[in-house]
Amino acid sequence: MTEPKLQDLIDLALAAGREIMAVRAAGFDTQQKLDGSIVTIADQRAEAIIEQGLLKLAPDVPMIGEEAVALGRVPQCGQLFWCVDPLDGTRGFSEGSDEFTVNIALVRGGVPTHGVVYAPATGELYAGEPGTAFTAKCDIATAMPKAPPTRIHADRTAPPQWRIVASQNSGRDARTADFITALNGAATHASSSIKFCRLADGGADLYPRFGDVSEWDAAAGHAILLAAGGDIMRLDGAPLRYGDRDGKFLIHGFIAYANEEAKRAALAAMR
Repeated sequence: MTEPKLQDLIDLALAAGREIMAVRAAGFDTQQKLDGSIVTIADQRAEAIIEQGLLKLAPDVPMIGEEAVALGRVPQCGQLFWCVDPLDGTRGFSEGSDEFTVNIALVRGGVPTHGVVYAPATGELYAGEPGTAFTAKCDIATAMPKAPPTRIHADRTAPPQWRIVASQNSGRDARTADFITALNGAATHASSSIKFCRLADGGADLYPRFGDVSEWDAAAGHAILLAAGGDIMRLDGAPLRYGDRDGKFLIHGFIAYANEEAKRAALAAMR
């Protein structure tokens, strides 16, 4: 496969976002998947748009998509594959919240190299490829950027107080609270995969996740964070890699960090 154009992935994320918002405006019902999680027609239509678009861009590259996997369509992913969550934050979406994103990533050799995260209800767009990460604000009605993108990078030095981002629900458990206390950190909130992007744009230093999360929830944000100068490690300090088919594409906790000093502080806090 030739190197993908990041703009092509952005266009697919924006198209999926438009479809999600159209479903939201028209009204929808929720269904329950076999694992007990919920799904909507917005998830399914957004993934279909992305899958069809990726097939045109790279017909020989398999896609690991949340809804496809839920239906038992799990291709051999090998060294190169797409990792897609068409609607990250389905529960919040179904409850009328604005906290959901479209996530598209390309994974090469276990490492996400290209990623796009788009929040259709707020217009926040983040994207990254090796050496470059940027953000843009899009019009909510049209999903078109309002202005040229702005380059971003993770903070390279330690702040006076560690800024630790977490979700309102899964991020507020006892272990997360202990982690924040051990670092004497200041907790902030961000939605869905935007948490990774807060590290990428310099708005936070650490993002801990102590429960299980699927690879498609993290890959796009990880690619953007890598492009901005940060990274993600497993809870034992090992690098986070993708493509664990036998493990059902589950990540058993991670720490995202903006720089090496933040990584060292996080590892010390977990000892």
